[in-house]
Amino acid sequence: MPHSTPHSNSMDPVDQDSTLPDAAPVSLECPGAEDDSLSGSNVVAQGPSNANVKLEDLFDEDDDEEFPSSGASKEGASSSSPPPSPPMIAPSAKYSDPGVMKTFYQRLFPFRYLFQWLNHSMKPSNDFSHREFALTLQNDAYLRYQSFPTSDLLRKDIIDKNPSRFEIGPVYTTNPRDRKTLRKSSAFRPLAKELVFDIDLTDYDEIRTCCDKANICHKCWSFITMAIKVVDVALRDDFGFQHIMWVYSGRRGAHAWISDKRARNMDDQRRRSIAGYLEVIKGGAQSGKKVNVKRPLHPHLARSLDILKEHFQNDVLVQQNPWAKPEKAERLLQLLPDKTLNDALRKKWEAAPGRSSASKWADIDALAKAGASKNLDGKALLEAKQDIVLEYTYPRLDVEVSKKQIHLLKSPFVVHPGTGRVCVPIDTRRVEDFDPLGVPTVTELIHEIDAWGSHHQDADSEGGSKRLQDYEKTRLRPYVDLFRTLVGVLLRAEQGVKRERDDDDPMEF
Repeated sequence: MPHSTPHSNSMDPVDQDSTLPDAAPVSLECPGAEDDSLSGSNVVAQGPSNANVKLEDLFDEDDDEEFPSSGASKEGASSSSPPPSPPMIAPSAKYSDPGVMKTFYQRLFPFRYLFQWLNHSMKPSNDFSHREFALTLQNDAYLRYQSFPTSDLLRKDIIDKNPSRFEIGPVYTTNPRDRKTLRKSSAFRPLAKELVFDIDLTDYDEIRTCCDKANICHKCWSFITMAIKVVDVALRDDFGFQHIMWVYSGRRGAHAWISDKRARNMDDQRRRSIAGYLEVIKGGAQSGKKVNVKRPLHPHLARSLDILKEHFQNDVLVQQNPWAKPEKAERLLQLLPDKTLNDALRKKWEAAPGRSSASKWADIDALAKAGASKNLDGKALLEAKQDIVLEYTYPRLDVEVSKKQIHLLKSPFVVHPGTGRVCVPIDTRRVEDFDPLGVPTVTELIHEIDAWGSHHQDADSEGGSKRLQDYEKTRLRPYVDLFRTLVGVLLRAEQGVKRERDDDDPMEF
């Protein structure tokens, strides 16, 4: 990192979402015999072959069955046929129930917009058909190297297999399902993948006092808010990326997906460079000073401090009160450069054991100005305080997630298996307003469809100008609408890139 001094401590190994081993060989002779093979943990089922599908059939807005409505059937349907029934889920049903997940995939998951986002075009292309998907089934079997020519085939397979979650991998040189048929294994390699970043609150356990491990609350979620602000502006202003989507992980963190073509095509070396540029906090919980940056501060760090200083005062000093306990206050003293000043501070705090962290932070400047240390280096104290602010507020990135194209990351809009919450996009224009505990669970969403139907039966039977899709009847609507907007901006940009490339190419005869 250009603004960091060397540090001997290495990052802790990734304990989840890591790159997984190769899958078992694909059976090319019996593509339909899948049932007996799903008990293993690295099984790849042979999917449907690439079919000729009319584009207008895929994207006909007047006949969209991606989000089937539970209202009345369309005009022209047989009058003797009853209207489709709304999903009936028992009140006691858990979000892990297979029936709940199947209903979610059938009625609420935005497969079309996911296809457009990953395909970068309305027309099916290798950006999608050569993309790896990895499915975790209800029995914990894990299917690597799944691929699909169209969004309809992805939707069909997901509904059929009904995974508890699925992950997205890179675009490969060939269809991932065909990798075993290649003469040379080296011919199968990743070509492109969104640049991604992962922020997890468990990495803040040593500084957050309200929760630990998988638990979160509004107080500690502010660390994720800080991280999004700092990383997002760096990606946009320092690297020029425009198509960035932040997604709630479903429990205790957030993922950033950068879809700019330049980002997708980056090799691993460039990805490591960007990750290194953004990495400031280094070392585990038992290490000493975790921030070691050069002076004068890199413009990115100076800007980050300006963003974070208000959060430090309110969210850290007041809400977290990180130095209330004597052993935590001792940690603060270890980060200050003057022993005489430290002794004076320690004496003052021992005389007032209930002193708040905000007061202890103010005591540093008060005793320094009062001459507690005659040999105090004011510049060194200022730099130490800046480093402390960074250590307690700067994003703690799982940089290993960002370094390799082949890394798999949980898809947006899947359901977190531990909480039942949907992994929804975060609107960065109102990032302060995002409430992770208010994100709907899958069972809540299905019951909202039921509730809407019971209150709007007359409207459904009378018909209307536009029949609502099921997601529009639930609290998932603003998140799907945000996703659709971000995808639309990306598609327009990709069309512009294609036009520029076509204009630059010599005419062919």
